[in-house]
Amino acid sequence: MHPRVLNRRTHMANERTFLAWIRTSIGIMAFGFVLEKFGLFLKQYAFIIDASGGLKIHRVSATEYSSFWGVFLVGLGALMGVLAFFRYKSVEKQIDENRYERSLLLDAMLTIAVLATGIFLVVYLVHSF
Repeated sequence: MHPRVLNRRTHMANERTFLAWIRTSIGIMAFGFVLEKFGLFLKQYAFIIDASGGLKIHRVSATEYSSFWGVFLVGLGALMGVLAFFRYKSVEKQIDENRYERSLLLDAMLTIAVLATGIFLVVYLVHSF
């Protein structure tokens, strides 16, 4: 019998794990996109206020941070999606060969994404006072 038939449940678990990584990467990209668009909104809002002669508060705003971190998170999410696919194919081959080797790369990237988001939020909140 073909090894895939014997390991059908293991292959399906591998696919579910891959799809979970894809959902996570999409979530990270979506958050980065929202962050970037929020920075653009803040820039436009500040321009409208300055043009109308209203409040003229000039400080280092979070718009620079949100733009940088937004683009960073979108890129990180996209990279995680690509790496998840390569990991999925690698594990698929390992299952067929009846062996398994751990990889910490995606776990480390997810930790970096969460850390980057946390750092951005702390910096944003500190500068919003």
